[in-house]
Amino acid sequence: MKHLAVLAALLAPVPALADIDPANWDAVTAEAEGQTVFWNAWGGSTTTNEFLAWVGSRVMEDYGVTLEHVKLTDTADAVTRVLSEKQAGEDDDGAIDMIWINGANFAAMKEADLLFGPYAEQLPNWAFVDVDGKTVQTDFTVPTEGFESPWAMAQVVFVHNTADMPESLGSMQALLEWTQANPGRFSYPQPPDFLGTTFLKQVLVDILPDPAVLSDPATDENYDEVTAPLWAYLDQLTPNLWREGKAYPATGTAMFPLIADGELDLSISFSPGAASTAIANNELPPSVRTFVLDKGTIGNASFVAIPYNSGSKAGAMVVANFLMSPEAQARAQDPAILGYGTVLDMDALSDDDRALFDALELGVATLSPAELGTVQAEPHPSWATRIADDWMDRYGVSE
Repeated sequence: MKHLAVLAALLAPVPALADIDPANWDAVTAEAEGQTVFWNAWGGSTTTNEFLAWVGSRVMEDYGVTLEHVKLTDTADAVTRVLSEKQAGEDDDGAIDMIWINGANFAAMKEADLLFGPYAEQLPNWAFVDVDGKTVQTDFTVPTEGFESPWAMAQVVFVHNTADMPESLGSMQALLEWTQANPGRFSYPQPPDFLGTTFLKQVLVDILPDPAVLSDPATDENYDEVTAPLWAYLDQLTPNLWREGKAYPATGTAMFPLIADGELDLSISFSPGAASTAIANNELPPSVRTFVLDKGTIGNASFVAIPYNSGSKAGAMVVANFLMSPEAQARAQDPAILGYGTVLDMDALSDDDRALFDALELGVATLSPAELGTVQAEPHPSWATRIADDWMDRYGVSE
């Protein structure tokens, strides 16, 4: 019997180790040393990839954490991987340690209990985050509740070459009328590309009498009525697009070369500083500028989240915390690097840290915070999913 008891003990499932406490930062950094963090993040931009590589060099230098950038074309692929691991019972040391995420992907992971946390608001650098002035505690109307931490702010801007299009436009109706007078000179990425879907949402936010309806989920009962103005608008717009709407740029980054080559006068970006960065890198002519609409434009934060089954949660928290540091935030805002908006509250910083931001020259095409105007809230994630699918049925073209 004694031998059977010993055998049973040997064959019993080994209980999973308790997750590290995010509030015990000394313990987090001690456990993080030597860990490798596989960060699944969009890999479609050379400048972004270089920034992530710099982050990796800094967390290795300060914390002994190795950061591996796993380049994604679609964040949903990472969500599917974590879900598959959970269904297979792979609850420890999963393939993904951190994901650049927001919107519907975050909502799906949170709903399916695929995330580690809450952790974000216990990180040391959370003390510098602007929780009152920026949308860092909700993600497309979904409360984050500490299950993801912000690292960049974005807002829709329209990018135009003033050499050929000197005027800015105040509304989506004005944009439509401009395309009618200037056919072929505007386009947007093909949905379901994130920026292309954002353009569709921006149209809807601007033309609806009360866009607050979009803060509630899309349902079979409300969807057709709410989106009818969007399809009526696009029916008029599409023939006036670049290549008559029979082809679309694949991504947002694919539109800048079209402006540089003189094929487009107007495009859209979700980074207020991206045009200045492109000018600095000789990717856009110096005559390019940006504008927002009179009612404002959609804005949101980029977040990182840690899957529930990461084997390097401590290392991932170290990376997430460093991304919110004044050093990393100032570098990301530099238009020569990324030109991303900061998530930090300048009043919460020391004089030395604030000087990092004061020293930045945001660039000739970057609007000031006052010029960016009102930030329109992202619709509930369910709208983006249904609108993108509907757009493909109505206007989608093969690549």
